[in-house]
Amino acid sequence: MQPVKRPWRDYSGRVSPLKTAVFIGLFLPGLWVAYKFATNQLGARPLNEALLEIGQWTLRILFLALTVTPLSRMLAWPRLNLVRRMLGVAAFAYIATHLGLYTASQDFNLGTVVNEILKRVYLSIGIVAWLGLAALAATSTDGMVRRMGARRWQALHRFVYLIGVFGLVHFFLQTKLNEWEPIVMIGLFSWLMGWRVLAWAYGRRPAPLWSVALLSLAAGPATALFEAFYFNLGMHVPIMRVLMADLSLETGVRPAWVVFGIVAAATVAAYGRAALHRPRLKPA
Repeated sequence: MQPVKRPWRDYSGRVSPLKTAVFIGLFLPGLWVAYKFATNQLGARPLNEALLEIGQWTLRILFLALTVTPLSRMLAWPRLNLVRRMLGVAAFAYIATHLGLYTASQDFNLGTVVNEILKRVYLSIGIVAWLGLAALAATSTDGMVRRMGARRWQALHRFVYLIGVFGLVHFFLQTKLNEWEPIVMIGLFSWLMGWRVLAWAYGRRPAPLWSVALLSLAAGPATALFEAFYFNLGMHVPIMRVLMADLSLETGVRPAWVVFGIVAAATVAAYGRAALHRPRLKPA
């Protein structure tokens, strides 16, 4: 009988500070929401607010999982891949809690829950994302990798990109007034998918940093255009009015600037890492 693998240990069995920190950190959002619920800090409808917050954290953690591969390659930090599986399983734990809270909000009436899921598009999309993450979590063990074979396992786990799309659509549709964070996430998701296109185009060679820098420069304007067209199509706000608001910052920091700041920071870090580890020429 094989010993149980602890989530804070690496493949050699040694305690990994990185895995330990991430493992502890993944509990903190849920504990914080539970604390606010217990101390009546979630407003007039605490259960619904807890439901929303846990759902948002599901998507944030899923995005962190999608960020592992780009960062590990851009920063030449392969050990970062140790936490990717942990993040994916945590995303499922949070979405399972999200569904449990929704069931509680319906007084645990499963008939009502099923009826609402079938009747409301954003709930139907959400349950598809739940099922997808459940399948990925169930096949996340080393034993399942061996049983399925590496190719089949990788093909299945590439569905995480589609799950990300479903999660974004679910988040966007259920957001009534504040589209700020969903638009930020759409911008970041576009960059993550763009990076993967670059990685696919260059094959075994790492994508050159100049191409990643161009992608990062485009991420902010692309997010601003998406936001402008969204408000134009949904609320008939002139496109230029939204774009000018993005430039003026009079309405606060807009999603485009947040997206640009995040991807620019990652790109600058990659350039910094490359500069520090550039081989020095020996004097003649």
